[in-house]
Amino acid sequence: MPSARKRRPRGAPSSSSPAGSVPKPAPRRPGEQVAEKKMRKRRSQDSDGLDSSAAVSSPPLRAPLLLFPMAGYPRSIFKEDPEAICQISCKQSYLAMAQASKTVLLFGWAQDQPHQPLVESRRPIYLKEKINSLDCEASHLLILSSNGKLSEYDITTKTPQIRLLKELGNKQIVQIACGDHHSLALSKGGELFAWGENEHGQLGMGKVMGHIKEPQLVQALEGIPMVNIAAGSAHSLVVSIFGTVYSWGKNTYGQLGLGDTEDRYIPANVKALELKKTVFISCGGEHTAVLSKDGLVSTFGSGCYGQLGHNSTCNELFPRLVAELFGAEVTQVACGRWHTLVYAPALGEVYSFGYGAAGQLGEGRTSDQLVPLPLNLAIHNKHMKYRSSLDKVVKIIAGNNQSIVLHLEEKNAYTKVTQTLATVEEEKVAKWLSNSDPSCWNNIKWNINLIFSSAACINGSFLEQREEKFRTFEETVGVDMSAVLLFFKKIDAKPKIFTKVKKALKSLLCGPLYSPTSPEALRFFLIVPVLLQNQDLDLDLLNQLAEAIWRLPQKGKQALETLWSNLEVCFFKDLVSMFRRLIGSNISSYCFNKGGSPIPLWVSQMLYEVNCRSGFKIQEGNFHVPEVKKIILNWNTFPIVYDWALSVFSHFPWILNLEDKIVVHKSKCMVLNLEYSLKYNTPSTMNVRKQYLLQDTWHYLRNVEEIHFHQFFQVYFQGEPDIKYGGLIQEFFTIISRQLCDPEAGVFKHYDKSHRIWFSHEVSTQEDIYFLIGNLFGIALQNLKIIALPFPLALFKKLANMVPTLEDLKELSPTVVRNLQNLLDERSDDNIKGWMLDFTVVEECKGSIIDVELKENGANIPVTLYNRKEYVDAYVNYTFNDSVKKQFEDFQRGFQRGCPSTTWKMFLPVELRSILFGHTTYNWDQLEKNAKYEGFEESDEMIKNFWTVFHGFPEESKKDFLVFLTGTAHIPGEGMDSITIVAVYKANPDQELPTIHSCSKRLYLPRYTDKHILKKNLLHSIENFRDIGLA
Repeated sequence: MPSARKRRPRGAPSSSSPAGSVPKPAPRRPGEQVAEKKMRKRRSQDSDGLDSSAAVSSPPLRAPLLLFPMAGYPRSIFKEDPEAICQISCKQSYLAMAQASKTVLLFGWAQDQPHQPLVESRRPIYLKEKINSLDCEASHLLILSSNGKLSEYDITTKTPQIRLLKELGNKQIVQIACGDHHSLALSKGGELFAWGENEHGQLGMGKVMGHIKEPQLVQALEGIPMVNIAAGSAHSLVVSIFGTVYSWGKNTYGQLGLGDTEDRYIPANVKALELKKTVFISCGGEHTAVLSKDGLVSTFGSGCYGQLGHNSTCNELFPRLVAELFGAEVTQVACGRWHTLVYAPALGEVYSFGYGAAGQLGEGRTSDQLVPLPLNLAIHNKHMKYRSSLDKVVKIIAGNNQSIVLHLEEKNAYTKVTQTLATVEEEKVAKWLSNSDPSCWNNIKWNINLIFSSAACINGSFLEQREEKFRTFEETVGVDMSAVLLFFKKIDAKPKIFTKVKKALKSLLCGPLYSPTSPEALRFFLIVPVLLQNQDLDLDLLNQLAEAIWRLPQKGKQALETLWSNLEVCFFKDLVSMFRRLIGSNISSYCFNKGGSPIPLWVSQMLYEVNCRSGFKIQEGNFHVPEVKKIILNWNTFPIVYDWALSVFSHFPWILNLEDKIVVHKSKCMVLNLEYSLKYNTPSTMNVRKQYLLQDTWHYLRNVEEIHFHQFFQVYFQGEPDIKYGGLIQEFFTIISRQLCDPEAGVFKHYDKSHRIWFSHEVSTQEDIYFLIGNLFGIALQNLKIIALPFPLALFKKLANMVPTLEDLKELSPTVVRNLQNLLDERSDDNIKGWMLDFTVVEECKGSIIDVELKENGANIPVTLYNRKEYVDAYVNYTFNDSVKKQFEDFQRGFQRGCPSTTWKMFLPVELRSILFGHTTYNWDQLEKNAKYEGFEESDEMIKNFWTVFHGFPEESKKDFLVFLTGTAHIPGEGMDSITIVAVYKANPDQELPTIHSCSKRLYLPRYTDKHILKKNLLHSIENFRDIGLA
């Protein structure tokens, strides 16, 4: 196995053996069989490159405490009972040992002589509390007590004093980490604090220069449920409960794992470790090691001494798996300054690699090692096998130039020092719910407040039990929403507990709102709504939640919308319902401009857009706010708020159903008509001749002033009775749409199989024809009339600034889409090439067949497996956009001229088409049910006879009756209209025909003597109507 001695880093001790005196050890890989006992015995008897004098001078070691190198320690260190050790730190020039007796022993090397043996340079440090953990940097020692209080001990002064870090207040610290000149501390509430030097950004607070003396919150990581922190020489890393790794600080050798060597001044997500299930991190001086849940080790950063374990001295800018450890199922990793240790319990081995001049790699080696090789634990006790068991636990510590292995009782305090943030746990919740002891209530309150006043603690709770929680990319929710719902149901039955939870949430939401962008910091916004969904909706809390969502930066909003889109339908529906109820309770304030915050409307707008992009997970009706109807019905009583309410409805049309939107649109059109009438005394009426309908219509539209479209449209057919109140408008649109759709008119491109029309890509002889047709469309919408031009939904999408898709092309040309879909489904590149397609489309132009390029040089670009999607998208874009660009722009300009009321923008594309085109799904029973009567009673014999006659008609005659009554056979978008049957008193009723007023849908019906005469006269009226070309 290649191994090389490299130049020593500054401050690194040199080997006491002459250069070249150390034989190269035979490589033994993880998983290989251990050598026979004879070989082990021989190796233990030989010096094998050890400094013999050092070996002799070393005292006999207790089996549970193993030190590498074996020599150079004061004898007193071996008098300590390993079972009483709480923690060991051997960074920089000191070795600190915390004991169960509330004492810290501090050993140091003589100044400027780091290669000399350790001396007991400090008196024992006595503390009042039990010690949980410690760590040291160049100038001071951090000591964490069992009650979460953090103290600092200045190593550099002659008369050091231990100082409690009061700046942390009542924060309970659970983890600490020290670099050379900076420190990190993680609280039980999930907050990360940093202080010290920030030359390279190692504090994560931006480009703050100088020395920060007091712990400061790392705001960039607020809300992240961190479970492990680590500090290198001048770089820092944390790992979240979801396995996401963040790094910042010095990056000269790539130790941040971000693919470059630029320092980072705020935490950055190590994207290369996504989905790697990271559970632990450790930092060396200039390198980093991460451990996955599956026992895999990856390293990155400086590799100059082989400390990365890749059989190389190269640096690694990205995390790289240590191949030699693959399959070893590592459970612990520890980085020294220039070397690395790992522990594989299944093999009973501790492996080391990297800088080895001081003997820290074991086996008596004093050369660097480029791949993992085991420490020779048998040197210390040949009967010992270092496997963890039910009652024994192995702990590894890597120091400046030391390696330490502890083999301890499972109950030893050292084995329980790792703590993380507080989260909701089943056992804990069970105690909350069942404990009736008043003496325990304060502790329960403290726990509830700690968890539910911390976004990080909430984000770390209710995790997916499966490995889905490690899927840290944006699309994954990672939260067991069913567990959240179960927890809610439990506490909802315990008002005392629930009240405390809500109080804690209120303090969190009322406090300074953090601005997370990481998906795992946003799961808070999935969990909290479930806890607020009871019938007695806490409006204040929900308003505060809405404000917190709305204040997220744009990137955070986008990430949250992605999480929403992946919620189960039932939870998404509940979330929508909750905000809908909040809006309903405040709708009067929004519409009457009483100062109510519209933020819940904007949040619901986000939810609505998510629903649209997700293919309508839930029905549109779930967003409608029923309370709006009261305002619409009564706003004529409050004209002063009309414009404000209209503004609300225009911005958030999804709160209205189609019926309410139509009422709002009608109301706006009435206002425009009234304003026009007050300004202009003479109404503008279009006079047309039926035999020259198109010519007269185009002439009127080309010459009329735009302001006249603000009034309700009026049309007069020359030579026919003048019917006021717009009675002929629908008939006009029915006739003109029929003439425009005639293929002989040459206006549109017709698709025979779909019976749809589209703009013709050939320029018409009348250059403004599409502007005029758009003008007609606008007039129809302004007056809520049906203009039955069978355009596809794509037209209405384009009017709403939405992009047509392949599915829209299917409505126009199903055969073409079937072929395009076959192309997308084909897996063989050879088959696709065999179709000999290129980026062109065949068109007919003035009787000739031409090829039109879909992109520049498209005729020379073949369609392949790799660009087929681009080809399909280009085909769709050409059909709906590029080929008819001017035609649609003209149509849109004319449409906006004909419909000056901007309330049309409230309608969805499908609603817009429904209003303008109507539909042909008939419900004749509903027509009867909707009927009203004047001069008749529903129970009158005459009315019974009418409906008996009507229902006896064939289907075509029923449609003709609809045309006779309304002017069109198409049903309005809101459904079958209400008709009014009016009794007409005549001297000789049997001699009179039924008449209609189509604008108000009124049928004037004489009182016929029997139903046979009724049927004859009714059919006669319908036939007369058909004869003039309307039916």
